[in-house]
Amino acid sequence: MFVLLRKLRSYLDKSILIFCSLALIALVATVTWQVFSRYILNDPSSFTDELSRYLMIWLGLLGASYLFGKRGHLAITLLSDNIPAKMNIALQIFISLLTLSFASLAMLKGGSALIGRTMQQFSPALQVPMAYVYFILPLSGVLIVFYLILNTLESFTQETR
Repeated sequence: MFVLLRKLRSYLDKSILIFCSLALIALVATVTWQVFSRYILNDPSSFTDELSRYLMIWLGLLGASYLFGKRGHLAITLLSDNIPAKMNIALQIFISLLTLSFASLAMLKGGSALIGRTMQQFSPALQVPMAYVYFILPLSGVLIVFYLILNTLESFTQETR
């Protein structure tokens, strides 16, 4: 089972990194075009500001999901470093449950509700449904929940990546 989960993690990691790389390239290109069209052509582009904002949102949330899977987020370990091992396990379970509840309630449930409310609302410049922009909330919530479950399983079975 862990072999399958590791393969799925590897595939997800690569997919997220490829998407984030492409989003970063597109972000640099749109911002460069915005600066060029504004200061050189004296005719600012109408869509680049909005597109770069949406790319930044997607890049930030997908990057955070990826980092969560790699256990790369900042953590204050003063408490966990100074308590006995059994209490540390309980603390890690508590932190995982808090993270799971936030990702499930705020990102999955709240993001899905937001998508439902904004399907008929269109962005001003790009004229795409705002639901497409907000789709990243439940998507990153699913990724965080998956990584959380996988990281927890690995922690308690002493499996390493």
